[in-house]
Amino acid sequence: MSNRISTPFTAETTAAEVIAGIDLSGKRAIVTGGSSGIGTETARALTSAGAEVTLAVRDIEAGNRVSGNIIAATGNTNVLVERLDLSDQRSVAGFVARWSGPLDILVNNAGIMATPELRTKEGWELQFATNHLGHFALTTGLHDVLKVAGQSRVVVVSSVGHVNGEVLFDDLDFTQHPYDAWAAYSQSKTANILFAVEAARRWACDEIAVNALNPGRIADTNLSRHMETPPATFDPKGSTGVSVKTIEQGAATSVLLAASPLVDGVTGRYFEDCQEAVPFETGVRRGVTEYALDPAKAERLWQVSIHKIAGAR
Repeated sequence: MSNRISTPFTAETTAAEVIAGIDLSGKRAIVTGGSSGIGTETARALTSAGAEVTLAVRDIEAGNRVSGNIIAATGNTNVLVERLDLSDQRSVAGFVARWSGPLDILVNNAGIMATPELRTKEGWELQFATNHLGHFALTTGLHDVLKVAGQSRVVVVSSVGHVNGEVLFDDLDFTQHPYDAWAAYSQSKTANILFAVEAARRWACDEIAVNALNPGRIADTNLSRHMETPPATFDPKGSTGVSVKTIEQGAATSVLLAASPLVDGVTGRYFEDCQEAVPFETGVRRGVTEYALDPAKAERLWQVSIHKIAGAR
């Protein structure tokens, strides 16, 4: 890709280093899943730059605890906590209805991975429902306030796991085939990227930039709770050659896309290690697949998502 975006930052850069020197005073941000892991670190970085940050979380008690810690660390008291359960479309609709005023930054960070076979009340497979459909409903529901803000940004946290499989349009909810936890996860992460591609196309005239990212393999986050071998126990330089990142490093690419002037005007792309990703090559767990950037599949997913959500309400 001849016009691939690059920055001075690397895989070892921290969120604090990315945000250094950036002033977000007067800006308003939402971080889903902001009560743990890279969500907390992303929120901390944005708060440290002067933004008002809302932690959109399932657990209000945990959110309040993290909010207090962020306020103590940054001195910025504009850290709010709102309940949001992305697996529950009524919760998403309620969050959107409660939001008032412009929104400059939306970080779709929350996610689940490799869960046992679980379903929402609609019968939707839980990983797809949470990682994609919940964020789809949230972001489209907040479109107007993102537009009003002008030059707003939506950041979609995907995963290198998207390279394991496409969106399974013929059986999104595993009702026709045996459930596979990793196939379900990979399709939800591919869906995250396809959403960014289509939202960027649809909303370009609204000055809403939408980009996706792979945060990297990160030690000690709740995301790995269903894994038999959590990332912290992996060989840091194992067969993939990819190091395990700290939480501070894992949040860096999210913060870059949320706030850095280095990516002003960039939209519809996929980043990792603070750079736009190269094309995926078989055998190397890096880069972005062709199917995740396919505009026809992105448009199809958008229509499918609209139909599913409309039927749930």
